Amino acid sequence: MKFLDQCKIYIRSGNGGGGAVSFRREKFIEYGGPDGGDGGRGGDVWIEAVDGLNTLIDYRYQQHFKADTGVHGMGRNRHGHNGDDVTLKVPVGTEVLEEDKETLIADLSAAGMKLRLLKGGNGGFGNTHFKGPVNQAPKFANPGQDGQEQWIWLRLKLIADVGLVGLPNAGKSTFLAAASAAKPKIANYPFTTLTPNLGMVDLSVGERFVLADIPGLIEGASEGAGLGMRFLGHVERTAVLLHLVDGTAEDVAAAWRTVRHELEAYGEELADKTEILALNKIDALDDETRDARRAELEAAAGVPVRLVSGVAGTGVTELLRESYTLVRAKKAEAAVALNLPEEESWTP
Repeated sequence: MKFLDQCKIYIRSGNGGGGAVSFRREKFIEYGGPDGGDGGRGGDVWIEAVDGLNTLIDYRYQQHFKADTGVHGMGRNRHGHNGDDVTLKVPVGTEVLEEDKETLIADLSAAGMKLRLLKGGNGGFGNTHFKGPVNQAPKFANPGQDGQEQWIWLRLKLIADVGLVGLPNAGKSTFLAAASAAKPKIANYPFTTLTPNLGMVDLSVGERFVLADIPGLIEGASEGAGLGMRFLGHVERTAVLLHLVDGTAEDVAAAWRTVRHELEAYGEELADKTEILALNKIDALDDETRDARRAELEAAAGVPVRLVSGVAGTGVTELLRESYTLVRAKKAEAAVALNLPEEESWTP
């Protein structure tokens, strides 16, 4: 299935049905009077976050969604049928934006969240509604109210606890495959992942979290180079960033600075997130080179550097357990801030 994380669609609610102009015509009833019914209400447009979806690909092939028009009123005071609603089903983590792509309408961050985007038009009153002592035989009725229409953007931000960041070919996909059951593309030549990948990490019974592999950044991504900053939105909801640096690179400090600069340029507090820094691919280094590059990276970043190898599995479990500990700590902080039980307080 192709991954699609943003799309533009057109939505329109249904028009209301018109009221009816009708009079009773029955034998032995000399003055029957008006009996025109009201029109039905137009359908609404709803959006709902559901489990089981992880892409917006369904909206790649259909971009127009219109609710049904209400049925017109009829004689004998019969009310028109209400128009059927339209419900857009999207993955958890989808944001709804106005056409300017900046104004946030809704953030569907939990399964089951449902929001009415557009309200259908009201049905018109039939002539029965207007009868009275002054006008006992009204010959007019209201038309139905027009529905609403709007262009909106849907933008998906994956729900993950830990986000993998780093330059292309830093070994993020290999690490994800070693840490979870995910099967991202891995090859023995330099390339970058084109779409985010998710993996569920199971450390033990009751100890699990979601790990997201974000496509590699390059220098100048904040100005649109390469894949740009588009996919960094998927790590906005993460609690921890796991920054992998290619240990076989000639200048590991420069590689770290490049990614940090792009995180700071993106904003949205990404640069302030808790970060675990790891030197990857140590299986390809001798002891002297490994220690030298680790010292170089620690001097540049000012934080401890973990040693890991996704291919050999060295240090993977320890790094995952450290990540899980930090995720649990973030959940506890959120629970205290919101005064909620820990297990109900936090979603990534």
